[in-house]
Amino acid sequence: MLSTESAATVRATLPAVGQAIEAITARFYDTMFADNPELLRDLFNRGNQANGEQRVALAGSIAAFATALVERPGELPGTMLSRIANKHASLGITEDQYAVVHKYLFGAIAHVLGDAVTPEVAEAWDEVYWLMAETLIGLERDLYRESGRGWSDATVVARRAESPEAVSFLLRPRSPMPFRPGQYVSVQVTLPDGARQIRQYSLSLAPERGDWRITVKRVRGDAAPDGEVSNWLCENVRAGDVLRVSAPFGDLTLPPGDGPLLLASAGIGATPILSMIDHLVATGSERRVVVVHADRAPDSHVHRHELKELVESLPGATLHRWYEEAPECSCRPTPAVGRADLSAIDLPDGVVACLCGPLPFMRAVREQLIARGVPASDIHYEVFGPDLWIAGRS
Repeated sequence: MLSTESAATVRATLPAVGQAIEAITARFYDTMFADNPELLRDLFNRGNQANGEQRVALAGSIAAFATALVERPGELPGTMLSRIANKHASLGITEDQYAVVHKYLFGAIAHVLGDAVTPEVAEAWDEVYWLMAETLIGLERDLYRESGRGWSDATVVARRAESPEAVSFLLRPRSPMPFRPGQYVSVQVTLPDGARQIRQYSLSLAPERGDWRITVKRVRGDAAPDGEVSNWLCENVRAGDVLRVSAPFGDLTLPPGDGPLLLASAGIGATPILSMIDHLVATGSERRVVVVHADRAPDSHVHRHELKELVESLPGATLHRWYEEAPECSCRPTPAVGRADLSAIDLPDGVVACLCGPLPFMRAVREQLIARGVPASDIHYEVFGPDLWIAGRS
């Protein structure tokens, strides 16, 4: 909790900082990478830096945390912090790196805001930063204690084309590592220019299957670095190769208990949902499960046949699919045409929802669920890449 004096200062300066926060984060990254180029080369996602998404997400998370401190004292934004901590743990972030971030972030604040940063203002925002940093450090310390830190090897057992743009890799870690359905692993690759870039990929098999599986979709972007790791994996990795992987992390996991579920995905967001459904099948679950998936067309729907077979294996599950393009399709049950519309779907009382897919899809599904009376606290989501939802972007 902020001190009384700092809370008053942050409340008074929050509008000015909020208005300048994207300029501050841009300056922060530019100066930090200029002095520490290895951070951009080997730790930060160059694609997200090139398209500006990481800067927007950082700005949004800082503003959201500061707003929570002054508007809801004693109540931290737990979901946001958990999501950030899991991503940091998957990258192997260390405690000393928070001091590096502090140096360049506060240098950027002073540069952008100039004389408005009085000693009192600097002290108040310093308190905000270290409250956020120490909370994340504590969460990450717990995650490392539970799952481990560092990188290990996993052998590619098999490679399979899942759609014209997606490939799955069956991985066998050198040492068995458990995970919860819905979690992801980081994969580190050395690219042709020598950079060791890291990306996260959801595990799309149930933990009970033993081996891991990731499904990688090619990314076609305007910015040169976009999709550089995913595209490299799809073009170069074959059975017998060895990949550097992290332990599994991620806070969108299958809700425990035997209550009803809505598992909704779009596009490549199918992968963590598939792991959840596979786990339910592997454990003989009789939970009521409503499965929703939306995609561009049947041919682009990764693991389409597998999803149908898994849902048919669950006695309490139903499958609903939407495709924006509707060529002749032998899919059964017959998919709907257009975008996902949950208005006519029978949702059981007390349903808990897990969503994964593009932000517009998740926003639309969340709005439909809230309109139908599902509490916001029972709607959980996973964002692939920087969390622009926090930043109010889509």
